[in-house]
Amino acid sequence: MLDVCLLGCGGMMPLPRRWLTALMTRYNGSSLMIDCGEGTQVAIKEKGWSFKPIDVICFTHYHGDHISGLPGLLLTMGNADRTEPLTLVGPRGLERVVSALRVIAPELPFEIKFIEITKPEEVLELNGYRITAFRVNHNVTCYGYTLEILRQGKFSPDSASAHEIPLKFWNPLQKGQTVEDEGRIYTPDMVLGPPRKGIKLTYTTDTRPTESILRNAKGSDLFICEGMYGEDDKIEKAKGYKHMTFREAATLARDAEVGEMWLTHYSPSLVRPDDYMDTVREIFPKAWPGKDGKSVELNFEED
Repeated sequence: MLDVCLLGCGGMMPLPRRWLTALMTRYNGSSLMIDCGEGTQVAIKEKGWSFKPIDVICFTHYHGDHISGLPGLLLTMGNADRTEPLTLVGPRGLERVVSALRVIAPELPFEIKFIEITKPEEVLELNGYRITAFRVNHNVTCYGYTLEILRQGKFSPDSASAHEIPLKFWNPLQKGQTVEDEGRIYTPDMVLGPPRKGIKLTYTTDTRPTESILRNAKGSDLFICEGMYGEDDKIEKAKGYKHMTFREAATLARDAEVGEMWLTHYSPSLVRPDDYMDTVREIFPKAWPGKDGKSVELNFEED
């Protein structure tokens, strides 16, 4: 089970009822965030979620509306006597940018670990997530992220018995461990069926449509995609500033065959995104306008 909350869906500047960009997920006792715009702490409090389990924060890029909430969040974590390390992930220059922001949060009781993404696409394994960072097309270096919770094959007692594996080794093999006993080696593939469908979430903002988005979002259970402009006549503005329209996001969702799409990262001038959803749903019916605090629980498919 993966809990997902769109903490903030605004771009450029906050509005009275719209926080800036941030996403938070919870899985197996660990929380992950993507971006941390101004007001993110308040958004977390409003949702009723906790700062304490946040172990990983990924950044798409270093424009203020995506990272300006970080210093305050770090201070709050420090004031709560956090001692566990915090891992930050982002494009090249991450440590330099965060060090500059930490002028106002210089002393923290926990270690910050930095993972800087330098390739067009990189895969990380952190806290039970498989995270794929992929380059998109903005006017600065920017990445989208796909989060996956992988699911191993189903355990087969019949296969374990056929291989004459002692009962005491069934549990570690089921957990993916290799066991050696009296010169014999037992491996998980001896008792596990083919991998089952896991959970997949793709999140991307501040970009034109790209092949990398289409490829990485393919088959996602949930696709959260920027929709800076709802109006079709703002397509040239979207191209100029390297953003997307609702129609372009819907086309990506349709072509990537995702389960559901939420729009996010609205222009401050876009006050009522719901007004444009009929056009969006003509392209991709399972599309929804993102709202601050919008959340969902993504579950594994039933066997």
